[in-house]
Amino acid sequence: MASIRHNEGVLDAARDCVLAYGVRRTTLTDVARRAGVSRMTLYRRWPDVRSLVADVMTREWVRVVAGLDLSDPVRAVVTGVRELRAHPLWRKIVEADPELLLPYLLRRRGAAHDAMLGLLEGTVGDARKARAVLLVAQSFLLSAPTMLDPVTMDELDAELTALLEAYLG
Repeated sequence: MASIRHNEGVLDAARDCVLAYGVRRTTLTDVARRAGVSRMTLYRRWPDVRSLVADVMTREWVRVVAGLDLSDPVRAVVTGVRELRAHPLWRKIVEADPELLLPYLLRRRGAAHDAMLGLLEGTVGDARKARAVLLVAQSFLLSAPTMLDPVTMDELDAELTALLEAYLG
């Protein structure tokens, strides 16, 4: 149990450093200092800042989706997209270090993707549909801000709702 709390403290410190400095300017030394642990403690678990930040992102995104009411999958997905879009860590990464997201868009799924797929598969009952819904949600999360003017984010979210209702209904 102490190990879990210890890791949570490190993840909190890493999140706070990224929010303050961005990923590129965060060092394991910064995180260790903020967490009150030695650098060697961090190096035993994370070889570099990017792997630590990947764990922070996973924790934060999974927390968002874990809090959703899955009884209405459409509302849950749209709410999840909105909450992720507004999440301070998401916003900081998109604004300061967007290249950090590229591997998860072009090369591989991350642990957060797997967690979301698990929830979606259990909710919609179909692995293919779950993947399609996640891909659509991901595009609205990432690209909706580029599609504003003359439409608003609320209008795009309403379109996401309509798409998902037609697909899952």
